[in-house]
Amino acid sequence: MTEAAGVARLEVGGTWDGVPVADGERVRVTLALEASHLRLAVDAPFHADPPPPGPPGPTPGLWEHEVVEVFVAGDGPPDAVPYTEVELGPGGHHLALRFRGVRRRVEEGLLPVELATAVSGGRWRAEARLPLACLPPPPWRAAAFALHGAGAGRRYLSSLPLPGPRPDFHQPHRFPRLAVPHAAVEQDGSRR
Repeated sequence: MTEAAGVARLEVGGTWDGVPVADGERVRVTLALEASHLRLAVDAPFHADPPPPGPPGPTPGLWEHEVVEVFVAGDGPPDAVPYTEVELGPGGHHLALRFRGVRRRVEEGLLPVELATAVSGGRWRAEARLPLACLPPPPWRAAAFALHGAGAGRRYLSSLPLPGPRPDFHQPHRFPRLAVPHAAVEQDGSRR
């Protein structure tokens, strides 16, 4: 992860268990702090997996398709750590989930995500905005993930290696801290 003045960059450069991937499979995610939103920019290879059924917009089960996921976690014990998961697909599908404690969902789907996507030259790009009020209070930790393929060929990629016998991205206590200027963010998510 690299960071500069309200911007953090994550590279999904390995499998979930830490095996490096080829440059052509790497995903770059930029998180930028705006006045009242977190802006996410994605640059990812396009694998042309079948899209989810239904029109672009909030899509339950998006994690079963070609997707890039960004997790932003606050502080807290494992049974109460607050975190937000934002999933973005190349066809304009998205899903935002909020948790309090590992895998304990408190809100899903209806969080106000603004998303624009484009596919070109074998890659897809996305620009998304999520209100700061949808994130846990800072300080933040973050990680990014990418999934594509099907069956035995399904790939689970990560910006950091995660332990365990199978892919499990819900390990917010392992995410690296973001050094964005969270002192400028009020507890309600608005910016000072």
